[in-house]
Amino acid sequence: MTSSEASGAAETAGSRTTCTAPSPGDGPAPSGERTVFLLAHTGRPAAVRSAELVVQGLLRSGIGVRVLAEEAADLPLPASVVRVESEQCAAEGCELLVVLGGDGTLLRGADFARTSGVPMLGVNLGRVGFLAEAERDDLDKVVDRVVTRSYEVEERMTIDVLVRNNGSVAHTDWALNEASVEKAARERMLEVVTEVDGRPVSRFGGDGVVCATPTGSTAYAFSAGGPVVWPEVEALLMVPISAHALFAKPLVTSPDSVLAVEVQPKTPHGVLWCDGRRSVELPAGARVEVRRGATPVRLARLHHASFTDRLVAKFALPVAGWRGAPQ
Repeated sequence: MTSSEASGAAETAGSRTTCTAPSPGDGPAPSGERTVFLLAHTGRPAAVRSAELVVQGLLRSGIGVRVLAEEAADLPLPASVVRVESEQCAAEGCELLVVLGGDGTLLRGADFARTSGVPMLGVNLGRVGFLAEAERDDLDKVVDRVVTRSYEVEERMTIDVLVRNNGSVAHTDWALNEASVEKAARERMLEVVTEVDGRPVSRFGGDGVVCATPTGSTAYAFSAGGPVVWPEVEALLMVPISAHALFAKPLVTSPDSVLAVEVQPKTPHGVLWCDGRRSVELPAGARVEVRRGATPVRLARLHHASFTDRLVAKFALPVAGWRGAPQ
């Protein structure tokens, strides 16, 4: 791949769209310049109630709230809440994106956060919620921290994904957690050759390959047997899925490496999934290239707890008997 093609792929994967103007519900938006974009899993009663409490707390403090028009009908919202269409840049102009839901909703919020550059603050209403910063019981604290701007912002590495068919670029995408090349048919293995920095690594048949970021190391890559990578470590992961091979170990590469997975010509077609949300069919002979993303996702943090403590809490790891270093 030439440098100009790589630049074009990154630009396509990180391109922005033009938004339509937001419009208030049945009345004017609250006065003041501060606005928070709220995204919720409206299919969950807990998320609907949580959204109501967050909206009330923000409006009382003079902070405007923006929501997606498609979600507004399912939420008990005052007329002053601004409705916008579900476009990638719907969060532009907001100071924060608050997401209420599980990992799927948080990954949906990451689409808006990445395009707009707005930090995302996740409130976990699901099961694990590694991307979330708070739990449902912390809603009052979340609102207080937003009002007083008592949070820090960190950047999380993303990946840009490019698919080639017959040498031509057929599709571009991105992911915060992972891009997975998977078999499309349960009864047949997917034959692939993996590559790092332009050199072949291994050929095997199996269920596929996961290419992940450190953020995604606790998601699909972890389930496939990959290592947990601390988020401040800059690296890319390549993890085979149920590979039928003697050497099919997880690999951790430089963040500047280019990973590639080639679907072999005489194998059934596969499918590419980005963050488990967007998919595209991979015909036999397709090539998937993964590199460090041009645009990171910004996450708002309320706590200074180490990632180790977060790991122990999220996975309920047994630590009884730990004594620590002598004082």
